[in-house]
Amino acid sequence: MKSYSIALIPGDGIGRDVTGAAWSVLQTAAKYAGFTLAGTDFPWSCKFYKDTGRMMPEDGIETLRSFDAILLGAVGWPAEVPDSVSLHSLLLPIRKAFVQYANIRPHRLLPGVTGPLRAESFDILCIRENTEGEYSGAGGRVHQGTLDEVAVETSIFTCAGVERILRFGFEQARTRRGKLASVTKSNAQKYSMVFWDEITRKLAAEYSDVAVTSYHVDALAARMIMAPESLDVVVASNLFGDILTDIGAAIQGGLGYAASANINPDRSAPSMFEPVHGSAPDIAHLGIANPIATIWSGAMMLEHLGETAAAGRVMKAVEATTARGIGTTPGKDRTEAITAAVVAALT
Repeated sequence: MKSYSIALIPGDGIGRDVTGAAWSVLQTAAKYAGFTLAGTDFPWSCKFYKDTGRMMPEDGIETLRSFDAILLGAVGWPAEVPDSVSLHSLLLPIRKAFVQYANIRPHRLLPGVTGPLRAESFDILCIRENTEGEYSGAGGRVHQGTLDEVAVETSIFTCAGVERILRFGFEQARTRRGKLASVTKSNAQKYSMVFWDEITRKLAAEYSDVAVTSYHVDALAARMIMAPESLDVVVASNLFGDILTDIGAAIQGGLGYAASANINPDRSAPSMFEPVHGSAPDIAHLGIANPIATIWSGAMMLEHLGETAAAGRVMKAVEATTARGIGTTPGKDRTEAITAAVVAALT
């Protein structure tokens, strides 16, 4: 029987609840498909930081390297640890160390879920650059605490980094409806985004079967609301992709349905799968967190591992659950009830 080793990082707040929920669904799906998932739990979180002074041990990256994949719940507890510390000391180091340069976020309405738009038939796949750009962490502050203080944040765009994420987007478009939206702001950012546009045009010549349109990020944000059905694959820089995918989550009914995958396409290191919703400290420990985004992320993990049939079975179970009205209204159904419904739908 084939077995996969999975690193489980529940993290903070509702991360623990939704990770446990998704894990029970994935274990059930694995049993029916004839493979096993061997999970190892890591307590790395803001609490771990408060106890040890680190978000993860010094050898944390090397510890994770041997796993087939990582399932992460949520990281962050801003009342206890600044987000700038938790993000840059756990999540971003994992993405960068394992070259998880493609952040994939699907946006579509599940059956039974009512979104805020009139449009219902959209199916958007957002591809966000995940290791450089505006989140490179390059910069600094000088003369702190004085009237002359200066803060500099430098975006880093490399030819290799931009080309590989755009190429990944082109390849995804080829497997779907053959349309690619490249997100830019070259009218204002005359270096980084002009560079992005030049590489987009160069690659477009290689992918004549894909229809490519460049949109300024503000225009694309409007299009996601006014005409989401016109979009197929969207590829964007780190910051633009982060913002646009929150719009994507909103139009698909909320963050409770927003799944993501941090992919290392050449599989030289493990990929990481996580919901987009964050740790939600305000509802932590109330037992009402929606686990669907994490379950969906888990299905993406199974697909990445090559267990496509099991991944499809999980998504059909999620869709059957929401079609019955379970997990479609924030706070109405308890986490355990949604989980139990999805597990039952797997049988």
